[in-house]
Amino acid sequence: MLSVETRHAIHPDHAKGMDTETLRRHFLTEGMFAEGEIRLVYTHYDRFTVGAAVPAGGSLTLDKVEETRTATFLERREMGIVNIGGPGRVEAAGQGWDMGYGDVLYLGMGSGPVTFSGEGRFYITSCPAHRALPCRLVTVSEAKEMRTGAVETSNKRTIRQFIHPLVMESCQLVLGYTTLEDGSVWNTIPSHVHDRRMEAYLYHGMAPESRVLHLMGEPTETRHLFVANEQAVISPTWSIHSGAGIGGYTFIWAMAGDNIDYTDMDFIQPADLR
Repeated sequence: MLSVETRHAIHPDHAKGMDTETLRRHFLTEGMFAEGEIRLVYTHYDRFTVGAAVPAGGSLTLDKVEETRTATFLERREMGIVNIGGPGRVEAAGQGWDMGYGDVLYLGMGSGPVTFSGEGRFYITSCPAHRALPCRLVTVSEAKEMRTGAVETSNKRTIRQFIHPLVMESCQLVLGYTTLEDGSVWNTIPSHVHDRRMEAYLYHGMAPESRVLHLMGEPTETRHLFVANEQAVISPTWSIHSGAGIGGYTFIWAMAGDNIDYTDMDFIQPADLR
């Protein structure tokens, strides 16, 4: 079963006047991980798409998506897939890859139908591409690892870069994930915006009762969302994206836009936030 929801782009002036329910409806994705289904959210932020496939021991195939008006979803797109569940397998472009927890698979433009199977919980990210590049599985051990933050500021964390210029080539998709160390709660400090790229955050690895307080909005007009396990936040180019959680968590960050420069950020210091 395939379901697709469309999210239109929101101007920051509009976001200023949104109440909690409206903010959640436009920027938070809930219920993407449904057993036996593929669920996608097609956004008008750089045509970026997020979603999930949960084969639950069976098999699911992602092929034609009406929203793109192409023969197959990947005809003019690239895709990044992260397995946040048990052992699973993905098949596309005449190839197959076994994926463990935390592994990331890149599928290049023109890879055709994508089949998900096994016990994996597959997080899907996709954006338009301008040329075909080789498919590649990047395991956790092959990721570029960076440790940052400190215990004193409650933000000691490990950043793992997968679909990233230091690891592999893509058209415009950049993806990795960040894991908070025990005792740390804050991610992405100092906050920042990047006017040239949108971003999406998927939070996972959380206890059912836990939540992350995700901060969004313009730096001088901040808003917040309380986010549960396996929910994602769509972050426009004008919005900050930081958060603090109750208990440990990991968030997957994925970006698309004008460039693939991970360091292309305009930092906002805490004293300048409102």
